[in-house]
Amino acid sequence: MMHRKRRRILIGLVAGGVGLSVILFGGYGLNLVSAVDRSTYEDLEAFTNVLAIVRKNYVEETETQALIEGAINGMLGALDPHSAYLTPDSYKELQVDTEGSFGGLGIEITLRDGILTVVSPIEDTPAYRAGVQAGDQIIKINDELTKDMSLIQAVKKMRGKQGTEITISVRREGVPRLIDVSLIREVIKIRSVKSKILEEGYAYIRVTQFQDRTSNDLDTVLKKFGQEDVPLQGMVLDLRNNPGGLLSQAVKVSDLFLSSGMIVYTEGRLESQQQKYFARPGGYTDIPMVVLVNGGSASASEIVAGAVQDHGRAVVLGIKTFGKGSVQTILPVDGGAALRLTTAMYFTPNGRSIQAKGIAPDIELENLPEAYAAARRRHGVREENLSGHFGNISNTPSETEGDSPADAEAAPQALPEIDIKEGELGKDPQLDRALELLKSWKVFQTTVAEAKG
Repeated sequence: MMHRKRRRILIGLVAGGVGLSVILFGGYGLNLVSAVDRSTYEDLEAFTNVLAIVRKNYVEETETQALIEGAINGMLGALDPHSAYLTPDSYKELQVDTEGSFGGLGIEITLRDGILTVVSPIEDTPAYRAGVQAGDQIIKINDELTKDMSLIQAVKKMRGKQGTEITISVRREGVPRLIDVSLIREVIKIRSVKSKILEEGYAYIRVTQFQDRTSNDLDTVLKKFGQEDVPLQGMVLDLRNNPGGLLSQAVKVSDLFLSSGMIVYTEGRLESQQQKYFARPGGYTDIPMVVLVNGGSASASEIVAGAVQDHGRAVVLGIKTFGKGSVQTILPVDGGAALRLTTAMYFTPNGRSIQAKGIAPDIELENLPEAYAAARRRHGVREENLSGHFGNISNTPSETEGDSPADAEAAPQALPEIDIKEGELGKDPQLDRALELLKSWKVFQTTVAEAKG
């Protein structure tokens, strides 16, 4: 029996249809056809024999196309959690997603131990506004149990017309009973860059995803801040719960803050998959910066955090990131479908592989009291929790990391309400600490300058 691997899927529900959106690290130009040896042809003959037997003897009449699609899905599912077959509709939705507009509930999900689990809600979506949290287990969809339900089946259950209602029942750590969450499906337009002035001279910029226009929008925001009466003395770049996006945008965003040196490089089996990306002169390289990350920061977010960390350009603050260090290439096939195939691994400038390890912050700081933090460490979803993930292949030596014994202890059955609002001073401990660091940075520079004078 073919073993099925878990895959992360971003629920995309459009009017009258459903789109499956994923973290896209793409490129084209790989050869789609190559010579195969004799044993491969013999295996293909075995496949056609099985196909014929199933079509003739199965209890119900089957469509050849459906059987072949199932076989393709099984083949790719046997590789790693991020390789998949995209139907024509899924492929179209994926292309729309990277442009920042798609239909959906705004929930990124995975299967963990056979249970439908939320990786993270996307900011300013129905799921986010309704209070769905990372680590929530979706037990029911409109009163139907999700046990043994595949991700594709779950998506089909959740799809529907814009404006229609759906109820999901979630199990949450520390809550004794299921929580029913009513959501109204809508077309979601994600603004990938959000910004504001925290205090005079200190800016806050949040990047929610890496889309086609992210670097341009970020550049526009930084230019605007540069025209303020009080010049910027520090900035916070918030990459928390950013699931990733386009590799090209991760490079361009990093380039805004680096004047030279390598940003990231990739290694794969083919020569075309050996790529190196470098920063160019210019950009915003003199503004003190703190980068915020957490367990929901993945892929493109980790590239940016790893690049500025290796170059000593910024202080990275928060908790260890998701740990997705593989590159997916989208390869179109006949009929409007496509393959999303893992073709390479990426490395930070210092040769670190993030795969199944993540970026360890310079300053580790939870945004939750310890009881909540321990629960999240046990039930949060990271790359290393996904079945079939690649192990870490860092080019630099590293110490083995693991959960402390305290993490394995049972959490309280009921936890008190807390008022954490990311992006709001006084209600976001990580942001508060970041601003303190930036202010002390200025004091340190002033002290050094006076000492030299």
